[in-house]
Amino acid sequence: MSNHINLAINGIQHIGVPVTNIEASQQFYARLGFNNVMQAPFTDNGGTGTCVMMQRGNMIMELYQLPEASLAEIRSRSNGHIDHVAFDVDDINLAFKTIKEAGFNVIEPEPVFLQFWKDGCKYFNITGPDGERLEFNQVL
Repeated sequence: MSNHINLAINGIQHIGVPVTNIEASQQFYARLGFNNVMQAPFTDNGGTGTCVMMQRGNMIMELYQLPEASLAEIRSRSNGHIDHVAFDVDDINLAFKTIKEAGFNVIEPEPVFLQFWKDGCKYFNITGPDGERLEFNQVL
């Protein structure tokens, strides 16, 4: 299968992990040498969650705690859960156009803006053959 698309992917930007206790998870990753480099609220199903980016060197773990009403599924897992892998791109609109034209299963109708980082970011997701989510993300 060598019909790959021509899209510049700089590397893995972050790995997203839903957590049930954001403070305990931050302390855990801090013990491994990660530092909180960004923290922001987000809305999910009418409630407010918390997202924290923990960085060590060029590795970033996105820890996020959903609002209380949305935590049941995460609490029921006994083996952890990686939610998505995010790829860093320089031009989110070009990436979206390229991916969509190539026929990938794109989840969002257009790149989504989040007020994360200093000037925000834009992202969109695709699903892989087994339902895994791959995010394309540009920090603005």
